[in-house]
Amino acid sequence: MTDDDTRQYGRRQYLKTTGALGAAAAFGGVASATPGRTPGPKENEILVGVSAGVADVRATVEQAVPTNARIVHENRTLRYVAVEFPDVASTQARESFVESVTSRDGVKYAERNATYTTSLTPNDPQFDQQYAPQQVEAPSAWDTTLGSSSVTIAVVDTGAQYDHPDLQANYASDPGRDFVDNDSDPYPDVPSDEYHATHVSGCAAAMVDNGTGVAGQGNSTLINGRALDESGSGSTSDIADAIEWAADQGADVINLSLGGGGYTQTMKNAVSYATDNGALVVAAAGNNGSGSVSYPAAYSECVAVSAVDDNENLASFSQYGDSVELCAPGVDVLSTTTEARGSYEELSGTSMATPVVSGVAGLTKSQWDLTNSELRSHLKNTATDIGLPSDQQGSGQVDAGAAVATEPGDGGGGGGGGGGGSTTGSVTDSLSGYWDSDCWTWAWEYSDPSQVEVVLSGPADADFDLYVNDGEASCPSYSNYDYASYTVDSQETVVIDDPDTSTDLYITVDSYSGSGTYDLTITEYE
Repeated sequence: MTDDDTRQYGRRQYLKTTGALGAAAAFGGVASATPGRTPGPKENEILVGVSAGVADVRATVEQAVPTNARIVHENRTLRYVAVEFPDVASTQARESFVESVTSRDGVKYAERNATYTTSLTPNDPQFDQQYAPQQVEAPSAWDTTLGSSSVTIAVVDTGAQYDHPDLQANYASDPGRDFVDNDSDPYPDVPSDEYHATHVSGCAAAMVDNGTGVAGQGNSTLINGRALDESGSGSTSDIADAIEWAADQGADVINLSLGGGGYTQTMKNAVSYATDNGALVVAAAGNNGSGSVSYPAAYSECVAVSAVDDNENLASFSQYGDSVELCAPGVDVLSTTTEARGSYEELSGTSMATPVVSGVAGLTKSQWDLTNSELRSHLKNTATDIGLPSDQQGSGQVDAGAAVATEPGDGGGGGGGGGGGSTTGSVTDSLSGYWDSDCWTWAWEYSDPSQVEVVLSGPADADFDLYVNDGEASCPSYSNYDYASYTVDSQETVVIDDPDTSTDLYITVDSYSGSGTYDLTITEYE
């Protein structure tokens, strides 16, 4: 047995399902960016994440920064800094820095500041009426509720025209923050070019029943985190900061109509932070038509949304794959746009389908008091099977009427979301230091669960990680696992759709650094 194995399996304990987790024996804020930092993509930057076991994030990285580079940004909550290299710096110089800095104690990762773009396929207006709210049965939901201002949807996107006549009543009095220009006003810089978030806002929550223009899915409160520039592009760091901000504002739903930057640990940490703080993160599957979902939608924390047309066929541009959880209208969707572009226009993309789901989520939240995980499960349980393969529609097309009318736990028509029941178990234990870990198992309550959520909550001054094996009867490790969450702190979440019940679920809680008490909670959905 290697040293790594010794560290990973120093102690083994097990879970049994009795309505609670059990062992075999009795359980005994974003810093300001450097002035002059370029808006939009930041290809010359490296993001470095530092473990919660280290007190000073900046100082830990600063000692490894070469003389021709500089730290230009720090996020103390997500515990990363951005290191900028000059334009003339070679790829090799950045790679050497990555190798050097990741060898330092407490540095969890170093990665490029990847660029994400809006998931939009523009199209000239051809129709003079909406179909999206009707197709997802929003009017039947409005017989019960038009939504509530107590529910907040955060649009992380370009800047939005929050004073639009059809949006102003639903936008918060403090409409948001600009992470591109680093100021407190997310209004578009060039409204004739920067219209994406205004359209997305209207898809989710253009004012319903106000005698003006179009209707969104419900009257939720909107806020806007401007993280993409006029061209619709933005950096990992700006988007991650905006997601953290939205979660800190208490957003119930965070809409990410963007993608294409690939997997980054910084973005993963941001959506994990938002999920751990109670937000439902809804993200666009992507627009290149491929059979895999783009990031951030592909993270297990996010609800990945594909796009269908008015005949309920998968849109030709929509990405699809096993990660898709819901679909919604995304072709020629009529919504608000900036007044400089005529106030209303039809656009296509998974960017449009995503806020339809976000809007229905907000409408549903106004009717039922649900946690983010319960809301996610309820939307899937009440989705409508429109006859597409599961990798194209997920559980089905989001259905506002069914989601509002169906009491949580009763299930619904559904497209594979299950019966709506759930069982939860939890355990409290502790780890002594970086050499320590616990391995637990969970015996399935349901014969065919739709989803299982594993949540780790550990000490603030330590860095605990979570690893899960699904369908493999062995304890996972940091080098051999099916699912993992290893952010820079001890708040970790793993969500598995349609888990493999051929074996118990095996879970390892590992200390990357530090010690203390943790809570491990598993929720299994029927």
